[in-house]
Amino acid sequence: MHRWSGTSRRLFLAFAALIALFAAASWLALSTLADVRASLALSRRQAEGMRAALELSSAVRDQYAHQAHTIIIGDRSHLAFYDEAERRVLDRTAEVRRHARTEEERSRVGEIERASAELDDIFRRRIVPAVLAGRAAEVKAEHARAQLVVSRIQDLVEDLVTRFEQDIAVAQGRAEAVGRRTFRLAVGALASALAFAVAVGLYIGRSVARPVARLRSGAERLASGDLDARIPVERDDEFGALARQFNAMTDALRAHQARLIQSEKLAGVGRLAAGVAHEINNPLGVILGYTRLLRKKAEGPLAEDLAVIEEETLRCQEIVEGLLDLTRAPRWERQPVDLARTCAETVARLREARLLEGVEVEVRGEGRGRGSPTKLRQVVLNLLKNAAEAAGPGGHVSVEIREDGGGVVVVVDDDGPGIAPQARERLFEPFQSTKPKGTGLGLAVSRAIARAHGGDIEAGASPWGGARFVLRLPGASEVAA
Repeated sequence: MHRWSGTSRRLFLAFAALIALFAAASWLALSTLADVRASLALSRRQAEGMRAALELSSAVRDQYAHQAHTIIIGDRSHLAFYDEAERRVLDRTAEVRRHARTEEERSRVGEIERASAELDDIFRRRIVPAVLAGRAAEVKAEHARAQLVVSRIQDLVEDLVTRFEQDIAVAQGRAEAVGRRTFRLAVGALASALAFAVAVGLYIGRSVARPVARLRSGAERLASGDLDARIPVERDDEFGALARQFNAMTDALRAHQARLIQSEKLAGVGRLAAGVAHEINNPLGVILGYTRLLRKKAEGPLAEDLAVIEEETLRCQEIVEGLLDLTRAPRWERQPVDLARTCAETVARLREARLLEGVEVEVRGEGRGRGSPTKLRQVVLNLLKNAAEAAGPGGHVSVEIREDGGGVVVVVDDDGPGIAPQARERLFEPFQSTKPKGTGLGLAVSRAIARAHGGDIEAGASPWGGARFVLRLPGASEVAA
């Protein structure tokens, strides 16, 4: 498409907004779930830190217990157990440090490490030598110092455990709060999305379903034979363009049907004419011959009566010839025709025949068409004769020839009484005439000739208030169908 039309743009924006709403809701849910996940991860981490702190407290108690056993037994038998307990204390202390998050927690771990080193120093450098040397008073004093260090380590560990518990409580509280907020937001987003989806559905129903229903209704009416079916063009989008195309299609179908009906009428007239033309022409020729012979010998009223008979006989022959012209297949040689010259010659012939008495005729413009000069002169003659009869004495007739979109147009205007709109629809049908003495075949024959050349004749209103006939023909460079 050369441009992005209204319906596709509106549908795209509606669905894009719906997708954006769901994307925003999904992003919000994912972001809050990430917060919940981070809070739960922190809770698990601090729980691991609390477990490591409790194990550290237990390891310190074991370390102190092996010190006590060494003092009670008075030898080196528990030093290996003490070394193992010391390693556990160091491992648990390092693990607790990995879980420490704040500066205060790391400071407490550092104090525990220093106190643990002090406890080990008291035991190895003072208690063990005093026990082995039997210095009971010194052992008692150093043991009291060791107890104080152990108490300080236990207090520090309990403080860390309390801090870890607080971190866990905060993380769990945050996770619960985020979960509640996420639930509320998810419910709100879901409700909003549903409401928006309903609105989009209603919008699509109004923007798409209703025009489609109108198109379907129009198609059903057209299928039932209603060629007057029309779809109102209310929008400038695909459906508006489709409605315009549908209306154009129905117009074309109606015009095609009208042409088919006209063709059937002409075929009927042709069958009638073919059946009686020779039968009528022969007696008409005899009547005309005897009438002319008698006129040469008759005088007075008899001559006038014979003149009327001759005139009416010629009129009958004209009707028969017109019928035959409607049915004869066009087998003319096509050649370029100077329509301006043809119109001028036709006006001259009409003046010679005294058929333009008191009528002013103006011919202007130029153009060349392709066709039979004789047949095109017949069409122009018929149009000019009708215009002159409609204008009457003192009237005015204008003939304009011009090039038009690769073809040529001959426009004949008069200032006569004009043609009623309801009469224009049947103006080109055989035996339909607006003149009292008309045969009703001139325009039908003229249109048949024009269409045989690949053109047409249209009737309308003249700017002067009279009638306008427009003869359209292919240009001299075109080949008639």
